[in-house]
Amino acid sequence: MDSVKGQLTLRGILIGCVGCAIITAASVYTALKMGALPWPIVFAAIISLFFLKALGHGKASLNEANVTHTVMSAGAMVAGGLAFTIPGAWMLGHADEAGWLEMLLVALSGVVLGLVCTALLRRHFIEDAELEYPIGEAAAQTLIAGDAGGSTGAKLFGAMGLAGVYTALRDGAGVVPAMFFGNVAIPGVSFGIYNSPMLLAVGFLVGTGAVAVWFAGALLANFGIVSGGSAAGLWDVASAQGIASNLGMGVMMGAGVGVICKNILPKAARTLRGARTARRGGASANADADAGVPRRRLRVSAGLAACAVATVALVACFGLNLGPAPSVIVVLLAFVATAMSAQSVGQTGIDPMEIFGLIVLLAVAAVSDVPQVQLFFVAGIVAVACGLAGDVMNDFHAGHVLGTSPKAQWIGQAIGAVVGALVSVAVMAVLVGAYGPEAFGPQASFVSAQASVVATMVSGIPSVPAFALGLAAGFALYLAGFPAMMLGLGIYLPFYMSLTAFLGALAKVAYDAVCKRRRAKLAPEERAAREKAQAETGLVVSSGLLGGESVVGVLVALAAVATGLGA
Repeated sequence: MDSVKGQLTLRGILIGCVGCAIITAASVYTALKMGALPWPIVFAAIISLFFLKALGHGKASLNEANVTHTVMSAGAMVAGGLAFTIPGAWMLGHADEAGWLEMLLVALSGVVLGLVCTALLRRHFIEDAELEYPIGEAAAQTLIAGDAGGSTGAKLFGAMGLAGVYTALRDGAGVVPAMFFGNVAIPGVSFGIYNSPMLLAVGFLVGTGAVAVWFAGALLANFGIVSGGSAAGLWDVASAQGIASNLGMGVMMGAGVGVICKNILPKAARTLRGARTARRGGASANADADAGVPRRRLRVSAGLAACAVATVALVACFGLNLGPAPSVIVVLLAFVATAMSAQSVGQTGIDPMEIFGLIVLLAVAAVSDVPQVQLFFVAGIVAVACGLAGDVMNDFHAGHVLGTSPKAQWIGQAIGAVVGALVSVAVMAVLVGAYGPEAFGPQASFVSAQASVVATMVSGIPSVPAFALGLAAGFALYLAGFPAMMLGLGIYLPFYMSLTAFLGALAKVAYDAVCKRRRAKLAPEERAAREKAQAETGLVVSSGLLGGESVVGVLVALAAVATGLGA
């Protein structure tokens, strides 16, 4: 199980790095455009197995595919950590102070902390606590059951090509309109259907129930608070928009606090009690030796980890100008935050990385006088570490199911995370260079929902009563088992985005209904195999649509930057 040979291979690393660059670029674009970021792990698992079989003439072990998909998916959550925090600094006028160098330092600092923390957390969460990790389990079962054939690549690249051409015609040539029914005038409501394959694909991938709650939030905000409330004379349209925006922020943050209180803190308390009991009984005195880990290797690993953490503290202190005390706080609380992230992902499949970053941001702000832009760096470092932790722990769970070497996976994750850091910083620098800081915000081209929440908390909450109500409602709804995060997202985002995603979810309903009718005509023994193939087709095609628009969107921005430089 611990053998790296045959699992971490050169072809796997190359395939993983190429896939990681594409998925990371697409993830940055999706996170900024959508305010959401679907897990790419299952998609990466399918593609990894397909390309390994294609290049190996049908020969590829599940462990090699698992390590390859670990490399491939790592950059997405690094991208999420940056995209969910740093654009908030641009919204507050700090674009010059949050450039590519600062973003790179933030990303790499978060990567190092995430890797060190997950190396320490793996045994407890994966082997001892045996948490469910539903996303990692899905990846493992996909690899076990999957035997990707030639049609998989055709479907993927066909969908990517179609979405890419469509996006180029829309954003590059201006031939295709960006919005349908955008001329319908409803005061305060951004009505329309966004002409976006990516947004339709997100609705398809997220699922009907969750998107229905998302759309209900959009109806409440736009036709209840904004349109209905202003028509009733309760407030004017501008005030109504501010109330809806702050209510949505509060609901999202309340849901994140609910994750911590319901899913993380109780488990952490039980873990601490169990650790104290074990120490009193002397049960864990030689745990590492019993597991066959040489003491010398353990000391070297601990020394390297300590050096890595110290380097992050120095980079934060001097490279990002946080100062000594805030840098130490960031490093220490990052360990707590990544443990909470690992717990949350393990039990719910949800990783509210920006909420964890926001908590540490508020802790730093409470004990030191740190300038605004540095607070975004704090949130970014922690969010990247937590995002990577969620991805790593999912991958470790899949590896535990398949018998993959944790060492091979950790090395693969480190490679993918560094590639993801470089790509995500480059893409964000390109986007802000092409469109300007004013293109990021709730009513702008890139809504950057999570970064807007961080910016609001840094600069002050405009409508405190609406935010407090949303915070309480999000917390209570999450404790009651309601998908409060999706509700808050619908309240916060422009209506046209929610409507388009809802249409994507309706397409999923129609697709499932057609597939079910076709399966009914088959013999019972053939239905399970056909159901799996149909589900894989839906996943691959929708992922291709999402990736195609995202990647071409980045290329259009890159072309705009190149044109500006040439001029």
